[in-house]
Amino acid sequence: MRRKRQSGKTLQRVQAAAKPPLGGRFMPLGDGDVLRIIDAGFDILERIGVANVPEDLREIALENGAVVRADGRVTFPRSVVEDCCAKACKRVELPGFSVERGIEVGGGRVHIGTGGAAVQMLEAETGEFRDSTLTDLFELMRVVDACDSIHYSLRPVVARDMTDPLTLDINTAFAAMKATSKPIGTSFFEPENVAPIVEMFDAALGGEGAFRKQPFCFASVCHVVPPLTMAEEACGVMQEAVRLGMPLQICSAAQAGATSPASLAGALAQGLAESLAGLVLVNMMQPGFPSILAFLPFISDLRTGAMTGGSGEAAVANAAAAQLLLHLGLPSTVSAGMTDAKTADTQAGYEKGYTIALAAQAGADMINLSVGMLGSIMAASKEALVIDDDMCGAILRSVRGVELFDGAIDLDMIEQVVTGEGHFLGTAQTLDLMTKEYIYPSLGDRQSVNDWIESGSHTIWDRAVERVAEIESQPAPSHLPKDIEVAIRARLPIHLKA
Repeated sequence: MRRKRQSGKTLQRVQAAAKPPLGGRFMPLGDGDVLRIIDAGFDILERIGVANVPEDLREIALENGAVVRADGRVTFPRSVVEDCCAKACKRVELPGFSVERGIEVGGGRVHIGTGGAAVQMLEAETGEFRDSTLTDLFELMRVVDACDSIHYSLRPVVARDMTDPLTLDINTAFAAMKATSKPIGTSFFEPENVAPIVEMFDAALGGEGAFRKQPFCFASVCHVVPPLTMAEEACGVMQEAVRLGMPLQICSAAQAGATSPASLAGALAQGLAESLAGLVLVNMMQPGFPSILAFLPFISDLRTGAMTGGSGEAAVANAAAAQLLLHLGLPSTVSAGMTDAKTADTQAGYEKGYTIALAAQAGADMINLSVGMLGSIMAASKEALVIDDDMCGAILRSVRGVELFDGAIDLDMIEQVVTGEGHFLGTAQTLDLMTKEYIYPSLGDRQSVNDWIESGSHTIWDRAVERVAEIESQPAPSHLPKDIEVAIRARLPIHLKA
């Protein structure tokens, strides 16, 4: 059995190395509806605008055509927004620490990633939840490094054993950088914390200015507090990221029925306006700066007001958000996989499955919060992470669809088989397509019932525990040179064990 799973894992890795699939076939909004919601988003910015724009950004906005209402709200004429959208970066290059592991964001190529700010970890051994730590953050992102269908890793948990904001930001960025050579993302408590982390990244890459040339980390910034109010500290972080050359993922995450309208169409219009407000300000600061719109329409359970991440409404709203941004030609991030289940059970499986599948099929460039998360993104699990990686391999395969390549339909071969051996198992086409047309689970079980019982009746959770142990038994990633790590530890308050 171990050999069978290893073979499946190897075959999955062969296909995972291919170019990410192109989504966009699923369109929850009709053409007319897309245009109506986009028009409504533009109208919101022109008529209602945003509040609490920091003074320096307000001045930049006014110099570039924005208008201030009598109540102080900053509005953006449609022509101004359209001009900024035209200038905006349409393809964002996110290299990894190892450049070859980088991704290009934009145009509907689907990438799967982590994300969120969970505050608890599910312990596999006990089934209990506890506060997340810096070590947990490192271990989760180290697992990501070994997962074939996860393309990037935005900080999934908060290191609650770090209390000082600067120390927390430095250690979060360091742990992420050390754990994986894939592209990473992080967040910042204060604008002043961006510069020392960019300096650390420069040092890791070999010297001043190196990170600007190879920006392997993006800043995830919630620039707006819905409804339609700018977040002052986050706007400062956004300005610092632009100044220092750190790509942005700017986030609007209103909750329908609470901080955005209960109608999904209204929530989408407001969320689009909030996303575009951030994009407009970024492009007023520096036209074409690499910025990805994290348009995350969250959903309320209107019986309680609590956020529900695994609902059918969340699935279709985030797919629609991806469709809107794809129509505008802007790099997109949406949220999916935010199951409300507390363990990796059947509920987690079906909620993660349809939310991620719809977002991917709609052409989301990045899908945040999608793997490893439980309990409405309040908890994380390494075991759930590897299960979700297995699932995402199948979802990404489904996005590819049915491909009519040369030789896909070979009548001569069909005639030869039906008049000969009567099966296609040994044909040259079958052997050639085994690792091209098909993907195989590394944790999912395809044995017969009797074989499964005879091999120990292991559940997917059992196999996930084994897989995490296998990853953790291997040498840690070594892309960060040891001498550079020692120098960083000597200069900064790094708390992650060496």
